[in-house]
Amino acid sequence: MSQFQIIMPKLGESILEATITKWFVKEGDTIEEDDILFEVATDKVDSEIPSAVDGVITKILYPEDAVVPVGELLAIVELEGEGDVPDAGKAAKGQPQPSVSEAAKEKTVVPATGEAVKNIRPLSNRFYSPLVKTIANKEGISVEELESIEGSGSNGRVQKKDILEYIANKKTGKQQPLNIPPEPAKIPVSIGANDQVIEMGRVRKLIADHMVMSKRVSPHVTSVVEADVTNLVFWRNKSKEAFQQKYGVKITYMPVFIEAVALALSEFPLVNSSVDGDKIILKKNINIGIAVAKPDGNLIVPVIKNSEQRNLVGMAKELNRLANAARGNKLLPEEVQDGTFTITNFGSFRNLIGTPIINQPQVAILATGSIEKKPAVMETPTGDAIVARHKMFLSLSYDHRVIDGALGGAFLRRIADILEEFDINRTI
Repeated sequence: MSQFQIIMPKLGESILEATITKWFVKEGDTIEEDDILFEVATDKVDSEIPSAVDGVITKILYPEDAVVPVGELLAIVELEGEGDVPDAGKAAKGQPQPSVSEAAKEKTVVPATGEAVKNIRPLSNRFYSPLVKTIANKEGISVEELESIEGSGSNGRVQKKDILEYIANKKTGKQQPLNIPPEPAKIPVSIGANDQVIEMGRVRKLIADHMVMSKRVSPHVTSVVEADVTNLVFWRNKSKEAFQQKYGVKITYMPVFIEAVALALSEFPLVNSSVDGDKIILKKNINIGIAVAKPDGNLIVPVIKNSEQRNLVGMAKELNRLANAARGNKLLPEEVQDGTFTITNFGSFRNLIGTPIINQPQVAILATGSIEKKPAVMETPTGDAIVARHKMFLSLSYDHRVIDGALGGAFLRRIADILEEFDINRTI
């Protein structure tokens, strides 16, 4: 009978390896096309991988938690019946097959402190490509040394040129700059007899590390304004049913917030930037990420690319699609990459205000609070009057290395002005 080879799929242009977080099948199981075989995780997104064929799993070469390069053989399926082997994504037919024990051993060896690098994943949350790890192993670079190298790639990723420059400088005796400040001392925590200890999951660890890194890298400043969004509330109340009937999606406030932020970013381009050492990189595209809470309690930030080019209908449809994909773990790697600014909605939890942490390598993040009806003083032809208005707080956290109070305050005020000037007679 013919065999089909399951390989590690390529999950994005910059993804060179992934972690098998769960197998849904075991050796001897009979599978059908589109059955979910396993779940993989990268530093960007989690994905469930379906089967392309019907058959029986005869061999699984890697256990759960193994880090596997893209294109590596993962499992073998014996096909039901004779015929040609499907060609989609399989390795070359007749290729020698590694044994389970050899494959597992090669990928799960953890180097001791100070030893050369093979698989540094258990000791680090930084991503290193197979090429960088090969160079480090060949040159005898320890895990500690690799962690200290300042990366020039996305999110501080160490690239080939970075490690080669490190090696060259090391040979000439030139001192290397550390990538981040020394780790702070661990605070001891007492555990009582009735206390419960919960181990952080993989995603929660990544979020925690990313947040700590952001606070250490960027000096955070937060500014707050209160916006009167009464016109927006009235417009949505009268338009939401017609909008859904016409376009097939609900209209929430978030697409309007994104629209306002995209316009403000086009007017304040320095807020749509990143910091690279002593250089400021102004981003050409306005790609706005939206923090989405998943059913497991973790957060993920899908990105609406080229937000400034979308109308309100296109914004609402794309936001709805990405949010549903995020909650169902169906996001593609490219759908969480290349964000230039982030919005997080504290109002969805009925919170009035918050001080969000910047999503590196961006330089600012906006938090939107709950919309509440409040008494307000308004001028009328007969004098001041107290009336009910719909108001909300907007809070902007920004990187003080790039954005000072004047710029941050002006940008935030511009977002509020756009929302306050919303046309109550806007057509859908």
